[in-house]
Amino acid sequence: MAAADASQALTASAHVAFLAVSLMLIRIDVFEHRLPDVIVLPTTAGLAALLALAAALDGDLAPAGRAAAGGLVLLGLYVALRAAAPGGLGGGDVKLAAAVGVFLGWHGWLPLAVGAAAGFVLGAVAALAVLATGRASRDTHIAFGPWMLIGAWTGPLVA
Repeated sequence: MAAADASQALTASAHVAFLAVSLMLIRIDVFEHRLPDVIVLPTTAGLAALLALAAALDGDLAPAGRAAAGGLVLLGLYVALRAAAPGGLGGGDVKLAAAVGVFLGWHGWLPLAVGAAAGFVLGAVAALAVLATGRASRDTHIAFGPWMLIGAWTGPLVA
């Protein structure tokens, strides 16, 4: 197998794995309001490793560097948001931000910005909808992880 083919296979594997984990985490967060570390942390490390290896085989480390930076940027943003409003985001959301940032950063700075923003916009629209229909009150906890992950997949598709 040529290096380019191996790189594409690793990139595809990373995407398929992240999709599978995304679906699993969406279900868990909706029903249990948690994002388990036992899933989130290895996902972040595995995604970063697969994409770094793909970049190395491709001979272009820029996407891997951008993925790492994306993970750190989004993690930093979520840490700051949690510090500013401790009840607004859960710790699982903060940890998931690193994986989402790695995934989006791999695709580029514009997909990172679009995907990160899409999570907040989609989450806000959903929250307003359940408030408007009376299915939730201001005190209702609404899972944010699903919106982060849907935003993650929106970024590369839209930008």
